[in-house]
Amino acid sequence: MKGGARPPTQVVLDFVSQNQEEFGVESILRIIKVASSTYYAAKKAIDNPSQRALRDCLMMPIILGLWTANRKVYGAHKLWKAAHRAGYEIGRDQTRRLMKSLGIRGVSRRWKK
Repeated sequence: MKGGARPPTQVVLDFVSQNQEEFGVESILRIIKVASSTYYAAKKAIDNPSQRALRDCLMMPIILGLWTANRKVYGAHKLWKAAHRAGYEIGRDQTRRLMKSLGIRGVSRRWKK
């Protein structure tokens, strides 16, 4: 996959694992046009998640709970401060990244959408 290639989704990983005995991993990847290095990297990330991924999974419900407890209006900066007040060690940029992955946003007085 060229130009903005994305890692394979769970569907692709499941399909390859179900059919690898019959067709082989390399031939399946060649047909669906996924690089073998991309497939193996995604498989490794699922089988052995990084410390960052584990910490993100731990912090996501905390961030969501704090955001909900504060009437769903806090942005990343205020939510980061609220997390520190609650005793959680989390970075401001990590808070912003987790908010984005959760699909939550703070309310702005300036911009209406």
